[in-house]
Amino acid sequence: MNFFAHLVLAQPTIESRVGNLLGDFARGVDTQTLPAEVFEGLMNHRRVDQFTDQHPQVRRLKGYFSVQRRRFSGIALDVLFDHYLLKHWSQLSGTPVDQVIDALYADLMAGQSLMPNRMQVVTQRLVDTDWFRAYQTLEGVSYALDRIARRIRFRHDFSGVGEELALHYRPFEDGFRLFLTDLCERFPSPLIDAGKR
Repeated sequence: MNFFAHLVLAQPTIESRVGNLLGDFARGVDTQTLPAEVFEGLMNHRRVDQFTDQHPQVRRLKGYFSVQRRRFSGIALDVLFDHYLLKHWSQLSGTPVDQVIDALYADLMAGQSLMPNRMQVVTQRLVDTDWFRAYQTLEGVSYALDRIARRIRFRHDFSGVGEELALHYRPFEDGFRLFLTDLCERFPSPLIDAGKR
């Protein structure tokens, strides 16, 4: 799962939300020194990632990618799943998506002192350039993935993966909805209404 999903699956506190994103920035962090709620958020992030990687729908969806891009299919699906979560938000929650996004941004800014330096830089950029609203379009997802591809330091064919997301958009979406049901049963979100998922 990507940033929006990890924040949605956090508890509604600054510490939990920071911890639930910390999984992508924890290299070199002495986790034993983290505040308890941040540490628990980090552990939740890791449990969510493990559940996602092992889920049969996610494994099935990776098979839609071309051979040259399959190595990076998990990254592509992570960002695409944020897109679908944002797209279907009104069917999952009574809280408007813009209100949720603004609250998450506010907590990320308020939690900067709890973050390692690289996470501070990335989350500041996330808020300043409004990543989550950009993820609401497939073009925004494709742009984000092409930026990720440019940071990969070895030769690859990941650039342009947005073409494959567009080609298989409907089966990816159907698989996501099945996966999301299982995810929310395993990791209930305080932001997603139990009766709507």
